[in-house]
Amino acid sequence: MLKASAVAVLAATTLTACSEQAKMGFLPTERGTTDNADHIIDLWIGSWVAALAVGLVTWGLMLWCMIAYRRRKNETGYPRQLAYHAPLEVFYTIVPIAMVVSLFFFSERAQTAITARHDNPDVTVQVYGKQWAWDFNYLDDDVYYQGVQAHLTGEEGVEETLPTLYLPVDSKVELEIKSRDVIHSFWVPAFLEKIDMFPERTNYMSFTTGREGVFAGKCAELCGEYHSEMLFNVAVVSQEEYDAQMEQLRDQGNTGSVGDEYNRNPNQNETSNN
Repeated sequence: MLKASAVAVLAATTLTACSEQAKMGFLPTERGTTDNADHIIDLWIGSWVAALAVGLVTWGLMLWCMIAYRRRKNETGYPRQLAYHAPLEVFYTIVPIAMVVSLFFFSERAQTAITARHDNPDVTVQVYGKQWAWDFNYLDDDVYYQGVQAHLTGEEGVEETLPTLYLPVDSKVELEIKSRDVIHSFWVPAFLEKIDMFPERTNYMSFTTGREGVFAGKCAELCGEYHSEMLFNVAVVSQEEYDAQMEQLRDQGNTGSVGDEYNRNPNQNETSNN
């Protein structure tokens, strides 16, 4: 009895210690990071709750069958067999269909909310991926930032040299996602979404920023020798700090934008004989 109580106390302590992380479904973020992240958290946790409910019912029925229909003492042969059971078969057909339809409904609703573009974003930034760094064009402020590849030497302070995308807090943001050379992928784990970057194509990511903070980002598509060093940060800051960063870029002479003219097109110098 004492041993069982000790195990119960240990289990309760363990569950309490990780309760906050468990509430997020063990996702690498917190509520309020972006509105899209909140949609994904709700869908993720809801899916696991539904899966757990199905699992509990299934395990319960299995356990009940093992106990209720076990072979008793002095019994021989198999239990009475049923060729069919119409109500049970209808139940086993309707319930899975209802579950699939429900999961599709909630998934489609979340996807529609996440992929919808803002009609009038507060901030529009062109994000260029390149081997192996990032360029940011802040279109509303007419300034730009050109990133330089990180060198992970193991020394302290390297993170401070990474390209940083600045965004104001509580703002509608639209990112225009592009690539200068090969396929890349823009990924910020705390935002719970990523989007691929293709040469000569523009993808879009729209969201509303929430809490302030610095969030690590990386390329999530194998893009060459130094793919592991294609890192960046996203800094969600106050409007005052965001304006100061834009003014700093302007003071450095980084006015205008660096566009497709810096792309690497291996066929641009070829001429056609047709």
